[in-house]
Amino acid sequence: MANASAARALDALADPTRRAVFERVAENPAAVVDIARDMPVSRPAVSQHLKVLKDAGLVTETAQGTRRIYSLDPRGIGAMRDWLDRFWVRQLDSFKAYADAVGEEEGK
Repeated sequence: MANASAARALDALADPTRRAVFERVAENPAAVVDIARDMPVSRPAVSQHLKVLKDAGLVTETAQGTRRIYSLDPRGIGAMRDWLDRFWVRQLDSFKAYADAVGEEEGK
C-alpha cells in the first residue's frame, strides 16, 4: 500500500470493537468512561482500543482536568480518504470512458 498512514488506519479499524469505539468518538468527543458505557468490553479494554486508534493517527486526546477527551484526528481520516479517492477517481474515469463509448455507438 502506497500510503503507510492509511494502512495503519485501516489495520486499526479491522477489529469490530475498535470500529465501534471509533464510531462513538466520531459521533461525539468523549472520555473513556463515556465511550465505554454500554459497550460489551471493559473500560480498560476500551482504553487499549483507543491507544491503538491513537497510534494509527485516527484519534487524538486532550487533557480536560483529570480526564482525557478523545476526538477524531482529521489527518488520519484524510490519509484514508486520499487512499480511497485514488480508486474512486479511477472508477469515475472508467465510467466516463464507458458512457462516452456508449454515447458514440448510439450516435451512429
